[in-house]
Amino acid sequence: MDGNERISRLLLKQEVDEFLYYEADLLDARRYDDWLALLADDVRYWMPMRRNVKVDDLEREFTREGRDISWFDEGKQTLTRRVRQIQTGIHWAEEPVSRISHVISNIRLLEANPSWAEPAEVAVGCRFLVYRNRVETETDILVGKREDLLRRVEGELKITRRRILLDQNVLLSKNLTFFF
Repeated sequence: MDGNERISRLLLKQEVDEFLYYEADLLDARRYDDWLALLADDVRYWMPMRRNVKVDDLEREFTREGRDISWFDEGKQTLTRRVRQIQTGIHWAEEPVSRISHVISNIRLLEANPSWAEPAEVAVGCRFLVYRNRVETETDILVGKREDLLRRVEGELKITRRRILLDQNVLLSKNLTFFF
């Protein structure tokens, strides 16, 4: 990688970091319409289920895309409906509303197409921690990894694909009404 490529990669990394931090802030502030605007029209938002498997059977650890059950397998239309339901104010699991904090870390650029200098798409990996507190005593802490594919649309990054890998195989939260 030459000097110009390194600089391009560093600038892209900074842009991706800021994009993901901004997205986390939007979700924490319940600015769901602004969050939806960050999603590509053909977004795939997928969270497979995790299984306890033997060390020599790791290919079965996660449910398979399009073949097995998953926690989420949604597009923009379904995500928009979920947002609209929360915004009604009469969503049983979000009345009163949850207090949520998203922490994003270990952001890595995995690949850029066609190049680091002018990517149309960028594959990104990161870690997340989502803290949720509601009513007086309900607290959830969810930790895991995300694999995102970001696409440049009219000069702006959009989330085209998100794969959410939760670091637990039994869901300890009462519901999953929030976004990752």
